[in-house]
Amino acid sequence: MPDQLELFRQLPPHDAQPLRPRHLLIAGRIVAYTLRRDRRRLSMRIDERGLAVGAPRSLPLAEIEAFIQQHGAWVLEKLAAFAAHGARRHLPIHDGVRLPLLGGEVCVRVSRGANRGYWHGQELWLAARPDADLAALARRALQRRALEHFQPRLVEMAARIGQTAPPLALSSARTRWGSCSRKSGIRLNWRLIHLAPATIDYVIAHEVAHLVEMNHGPRFWRVVEGLYTDWRAARARLKHEGAALPLI
Repeated sequence: MPDQLELFRQLPPHDAQPLRPRHLLIAGRIVAYTLRRDRRRLSMRIDERGLAVGAPRSLPLAEIEAFIQQHGAWVLEKLAAFAAHGARRHLPIHDGVRLPLLGGEVCVRVSRGANRGYWHGQELWLAARPDADLAALARRALQRRALEHFQPRLVEMAARIGQTAPPLALSSARTRWGSCSRKSGIRLNWRLIHLAPATIDYVIAHEVAHLVEMNHGPRFWRVVEGLYTDWRAARARLKHEGAALPLI
């Protein structure tokens, strides 16, 4: 099931009122889902709360569940991805903790200060007030470092295929490392900063290739290969290493 199916990303956020879950057997597994009957078209969304389906009031339940079954492999894959994400260890931020950074490690140091983070060699210093959210300070520092690393790589790769680098923004997406839009530019997950530069380069090459090929057809992968020859190994590495990253 292609990750790019837009209909799966157009369901509005859940309302505050909880919906009664329904259940459907998919490939031998009982899957719970919620159904909203006030949508103009059939759509699905999966997040940390599970599978949510939207449908018009007039659409029979049998057709709705046939649609879910049709995309059952995608549903099970995404549910498993969120389950794995939830199983990752949350890493408390405190003095002396070590964080992955660009394929290596950085040591966090905490001191009294006005709630800011700064880098000193292989150390990330968090100058914090007593009531500070150290995790938030660390995330902001890592995000700044991510932008500093990603931006020049994006500019260089875009130039290699005769393109001007589009606007770059960071994301905190739970299951996507990057995205490219002709309107809004390229978004890269800031958590990539934990990974080795070569792995980051693959993700940037992937999104830059979308500047000229918005699908994942053979021409797209030829563009990727022109930017990053060993993209297959990098993609496998990203899948393995990305799943093991701690949550901050």
